[in-house]
Amino acid sequence: MLPGGSEHSAPDDLRQLTPHRASTVTLLGTAGPLAALDTGPGPRGTVLLVPGYTGSKEDFAPLLDPVADAGWRAVALDQRGQHRSPGPDDPAAYTVELLAQDLLQVAAELRADGPVHLLGHSFGGLVARGAVLADPGAFASLTLLGSGPVGLTGPRADLLDHLAPLLAAGGVRLVHETLEQLALTDPRAQAVPAPVRAFLAERFLANTAAGLTGMGAAMTGEPDRVAELAATGVPVLVVHGADDDAWSPAAQEDMAHRLGARHEVVAGAVHSPAIEQPAATLAVLTGFWATVRTGADA
Repeated sequence: MLPGGSEHSAPDDLRQLTPHRASTVTLLGTAGPLAALDTGPGPRGTVLLVPGYTGSKEDFAPLLDPVADAGWRAVALDQRGQHRSPGPDDPAAYTVELLAQDLLQVAAELRADGPVHLLGHSFGGLVARGAVLADPGAFASLTLLGSGPVGLTGPRADLLDHLAPLLAAGGVRLVHETLEQLALTDPRAQAVPAPVRAFLAERFLANTAAGLTGMGAAMTGEPDRVAELAATGVPVLVVHGADDDAWSPAAQEDMAHRLGARHEVVAGAVHSPAIEQPAATLAVLTGFWATVRTGADA
């Protein structure tokens, strides 16, 4: 899968199709409406969940009800150009800075119900970091889930380079067909339940070509901004799968050290702990959010 998309876990779970009580709502971003899943106000504030490249709000489906049951409002977004959120046709509209402005606008609305904890997965972590850097006071905390200190390199970035000409020549459908052919050689991909595979196909085809192009460039071109983030004083959690194959576990551990941040590793997970090991991921996240002092604690 592309960076930020679903990984392959045990074949008997529903992953993105996990049932939940959240309602589908529309929030306003700076470039238009953003589709979201919303569990409704909670007494401890809000957790804003941001997916990665080719991902969607459903990447947090297993966490939604448990987070709400623990007292927080859970709001998971499709970023602009992803799945059910429309986006501009210009790749230049998908920079980290512009995507971060969407998060700031959404957070301004959500803060009416209390403090907002921000979580970004994979490329969503780079966007979430950009939002905190643009306005540190907007968020009670930041969680970087399977995200790194700098733009993506390695095999996943190489795959993006190979797919870029296909995207230009044949659009999103040609890229999807190519990835499907690759998946035929991966036993883990074939073990994913058919309904989940159908959802992942529908979701990928709903991406805008401009969004895939612009986000891909943003993800590989992001500079190291760890020192800037540390200077904000915003509490940060760095958490990743033990076998993360996007940003390496070593790189994420070093980032946490440089940030002076809490660092947690989810055993049995690769790049999508919320899908692959939701119970362990939930325990890490709620344990962190509960330690962050906010106005709601006064």
